Amino acid sequence: MKLSNSYFFTLRENVKDEDSVSSNLLARAGMIKKLSNGIYMILPMGKKVLAKIEDIVRDEMNSHHAQELLMPALIPEDVYVSSGRRDSFGSNMFALKDRYEKKYVLGPTHEELFAMCAAMDGKSWKDFPYNLYQIQTKYRDETRPRYGLIRVREFIMKDAYTFDKDEAGLDLAYMNMYDAYNRIFDRLGLNYKIVKADTGLMGGLLSEEYQAISSIGEDIVVGCDSCDFSSNEEITEVVDTMGDSTEEMLEIEKIHTPNAGTIEEVSAFLNKKPSDFIKTLIYDADGELVAFVMPGDRELNETKAAKLLGANELTLADAEQVKKATGARIGFAGPVGLNIPVYMDRQVSHYRNFIVGANEDDYHLKNVNLRDFTPKAVADLTQVREGDLCPKCGGHLTFEHGIEVGNLFKLGTKYSKAMNLYYSDQNNQLQPVWMGSYGIGLERCMAAVADQYHDDNGLMWPDAVAPFKVAIVIVSMKDPVQVDESMKLYDYAKSKGYDVLLDDRTERAGVKFKDMELIGIPHRITFGKGAKDGKAEYVVRRTFEKKEVAIDDLPALLDSIYSTPVQE
Repeated sequence: MKLSNSYFFTLRENVKDEDSVSSNLLARAGMIKKLSNGIYMILPMGKKVLAKIEDIVRDEMNSHHAQELLMPALIPEDVYVSSGRRDSFGSNMFALKDRYEKKYVLGPTHEELFAMCAAMDGKSWKDFPYNLYQIQTKYRDETRPRYGLIRVREFIMKDAYTFDKDEAGLDLAYMNMYDAYNRIFDRLGLNYKIVKADTGLMGGLLSEEYQAISSIGEDIVVGCDSCDFSSNEEITEVVDTMGDSTEEMLEIEKIHTPNAGTIEEVSAFLNKKPSDFIKTLIYDADGELVAFVMPGDRELNETKAAKLLGANELTLADAEQVKKATGARIGFAGPVGLNIPVYMDRQVSHYRNFIVGANEDDYHLKNVNLRDFTPKAVADLTQVREGDLCPKCGGHLTFEHGIEVGNLFKLGTKYSKAMNLYYSDQNNQLQPVWMGSYGIGLERCMAAVADQYHDDNGLMWPDAVAPFKVAIVIVSMKDPVQVDESMKLYDYAKSKGYDVLLDDRTERAGVKFKDMELIGIPHRITFGKGAKDGKAEYVVRRTFEKKEVAIDDLPALLDSIYSTPVQE
């Protein structure tokens, strides 16, 4: 591609409304442009990168025996009602009506439609297994879009679904996709970890995530300093290391704690440690008020709590709701005498004579014991902390931030039963189909690679996803030798199908070099004053290693860079 007659621009200054390094660099490189909060244009140079990523994904999916199709984005709302997920998505789903007042939604995910598609062919046990996938736009009304392409309202996703006649078949399909995903993310050059995750709205038997390690990652990837344990923070077990107290149980005593409504304030007032207290948090779980009781120095893990309750939405109660549940303002809730369901973290069962809120303004109770209230359930409800013991080996847990770029789900029979996807087995008995679901966010991959591969000068794309592997730069368009020799090499590259960028603009050499560094072209060949002596300069973007190369040797250099020719 010749830049002289192409759509191309770069920005010298940082973009004010971009809140991550990757999105700022992508915008400055003229690859993306924010249209609205969470909505982006993908511009020609960015589309080249996205197409390279898409090609890698499609190549691995096809080589792992998946068949590509395309589902509609505009879907009758009844489809999600029938599967029971319309309420689960709630306001995260874009909804509209057509001219006949029929309700539609913009698809946030397509499990239901793939199940309907499978029902057309899945009548007999002989029809299985098979794997279907699409690369298509999804829509989610995110509450807080941020970090450029990381969390947006409209995004391109590869979603695949496997269909098997039994769980053993699903296990094989899952491992096939596991291998495909490893190959995809290895080819993208990402530093990633595979972690156990919450199944969330998808449901099913198992979920694993591919997390690209990143300082701006919204997820916490939990590892271990002594073994290969890896998990998402949301589901990591907090190992119960407390022994049962042998302290004699005392009688409850009400104490006056004026204006001390937080653990820190009560701790200071009573000269106690936060771990001596048991805090009670009031939550709204799908419209019902519930209480969670846990150690004062721990935080509630809302994912664990919602899973325990089977709740779609779990939000911290407001002041009015707390007053209704406890009779007191926020900060004085306690489990004793509380007339809403109480759920207790398992570590509390080891405590004796602990301090809780008295459900009365400016008062707490001390010497509270388990005999004084009855929890509806006891479970691991707290958030894991860095340094906690590893649930696998007893080592110490480590934290890293990650961007979720892919996920694997063993859905089991959840959607097949909801969508009436059954087949006849060898005994002519109806059985539900076993499904798996596998997603990759293509633009997230683009942002994650940009996040991991950049320096102070700009992007540093790996060869596999760079918009062009090689940039040919002409220092002076007024020098006929430079122009002639560069065009010869460019024509050779085109004849071989190499994706070469020719910077034939009438800009200063410094501007051209800065632009090539900013947009992250991995290899640069420069024709300057040495062209008259049969010499050119070759620069590797990532290391800035430079060497002089004879012009006659440049075709061989291109051949070595493009070991597998790629058509533009």
